[in-house]
Amino acid sequence: MKKTTTRIIIMSILIGMGWGQARRTEKPVLHGRHWVAITGKPMAATAGAMMFLKGGNAVDAACAMLGAVCTMWDVLSWGGETQALIYDPRSKKVIAVNGLGVAPTGATPEFFKAKGLRYPPETGPLSAVTPGTPGGLLTMLAEFGTLSLKDVLGPAMEMAEGYPMEKEASDRIEKDKAKLKSWPYAKAVMLPHLGEAREAPHPGEIFRQPDLLATLRKLVEAEAGALSQGRGRKEAIYAAYDRFYRGDIADEFVRGTQEQGGLITKDDLAGWKVHLEEPVMTTYKGIEVYKLNSWVQGPVMLQALNMLETLDLKALGYNTLPYIHTLCQVMNLAFADRDFYYGDPYFPPDEPMKGLLSKEYARERVKLIDPSKNAVGVKPGDPYPFQGGKNPYLKYLEAWPPVPAKKDPEGESHWTGTTSIQAADVEGWVVSVTPSGAWVPAVIAGRTGIGISQRAQSFVTDEAENPFNVIAPGKRPRATLTPGLALKDGRPFLSFAVQGGDTQDQNLLQFFLNVVEFGMNVQQACEAANITSYQMFDSFNHTASPGKIDLHESVPPEVRKSLEAMGYAVTAKRHTSGPINAIFFDRAHGSFWGGSSNHGEDYGVIW
Repeated sequence: MKKTTTRIIIMSILIGMGWGQARRTEKPVLHGRHWVAITGKPMAATAGAMMFLKGGNAVDAACAMLGAVCTMWDVLSWGGETQALIYDPRSKKVIAVNGLGVAPTGATPEFFKAKGLRYPPETGPLSAVTPGTPGGLLTMLAEFGTLSLKDVLGPAMEMAEGYPMEKEASDRIEKDKAKLKSWPYAKAVMLPHLGEAREAPHPGEIFRQPDLLATLRKLVEAEAGALSQGRGRKEAIYAAYDRFYRGDIADEFVRGTQEQGGLITKDDLAGWKVHLEEPVMTTYKGIEVYKLNSWVQGPVMLQALNMLETLDLKALGYNTLPYIHTLCQVMNLAFADRDFYYGDPYFPPDEPMKGLLSKEYARERVKLIDPSKNAVGVKPGDPYPFQGGKNPYLKYLEAWPPVPAKKDPEGESHWTGTTSIQAADVEGWVVSVTPSGAWVPAVIAGRTGIGISQRAQSFVTDEAENPFNVIAPGKRPRATLTPGLALKDGRPFLSFAVQGGDTQDQNLLQFFLNVVEFGMNVQQACEAANITSYQMFDSFNHTASPGKIDLHESVPPEVRKSLEAMGYAVTAKRHTSGPINAIFFDRAHGSFWGGSSNHGEDYGVIW
């Protein structure tokens, strides 16, 4: 048995060493000199290209792509949330954009428990947080863009007037039509063929959203009115912000939401704001890797990198048995901390992020890995001593997990959903965005045409599950959305993002390692086989599947069998990652390399 295991390890290492630069990709690398725009749909990427052709920068292009994918319901819409990292070449700093909505008035643990719910529901008006994407887009454009709101919303407005719907969105609407029929405004927009066999728009059919078009026109009118009064570009864009969150758009949004049973009030909208923040960062072999703070799951990638930096990954080999096992164990340790310690940093208690991201804590955590088996019962660690404090929640850690996990090797993958946006230009601006929320099936808020976010489902109502993420009015849920940016020698090196719930930082971690450790170019790294663990608590259904992993079908059967002997429940799949979009900055030649996964409808335009 020992000889067999050794043979499998040696064989898998040799296979892993064969990856790297020589591997052909299904899609080509995108090479450009002046700008690059990549996102989840070809038409939306074109919207970004249009801004560059108008003389705009990467922020203008990213905002135009964001407006386009929201209008196309590319697994999100206008009432969702926007999370971004922006590299500003003027300050040479990375800025975090927090455009995540908050729980509305009345959204308390007691409210949901009184309805017999352990968590806020997955769909419907009670799953809503306040819309964040309009504010996120307008703030990014005002602070860092160069073009007018009229220019940037031009493609989205033209699409709202009518665009040919693609099959992916059409099929999703048809699949969820029963739920959509229960919400009158969504039914009117989404189901133009009521009573027919197929009630959703057909692929290629011109899909019209007159209410949304009217809302977008109101934003542009607010900008125009402010400009006519002599106000500057930034003030004019913020006039549109005020009209959405405090004016007549807010009035109809609240009326339409409450009519259908939602809780959002005018004060909830007026009191919410976008935060421009300092991101969290760690170094991996001298490369600075930036993520958003604990209001999303982004720091788990940094925690994982801190642990992996102590190991010799090249010696293990790409996707070998020991590499897969090590990666899974490190991810499971990091995600166990996420499940317990991450939440809204604007609400007490304070998340112990300094301890979680310390190199010393990582060295202690990595000692827990057993090289011979999967640790099914991995728990959150105690980072407080690594920031000079004492953990006030030890009683919950001792009783972990607070809810029973489920063994579900046949469960569905949790990487579908969201989209991602990548943009960069020759002036040095870089934008990485992972917007989401208000996906189909979404309630539409009255005659605004705006879908309502479902992100409240990621809250918990029991402090024992996560004392930092208990729902409260005005609080952000700990979301999964997590763009990435990396600098090398103080200059942009990689910009990367992916769709896919709890798998996002698993995918991005592997993408990053593929480039840095295994010498892949950006397209190879986007297409490379991924490993997906399901041992963490799912951010949407709040269940865990200890030991369950997805492997790419290219992994040899012998490696799968060895993993099963180590305690894993293995499923081989053709796709084990959401579509990754990324940019590599080629300093040697002064050019961009754009990459986009070889599945999904993600697409890039470059010049």
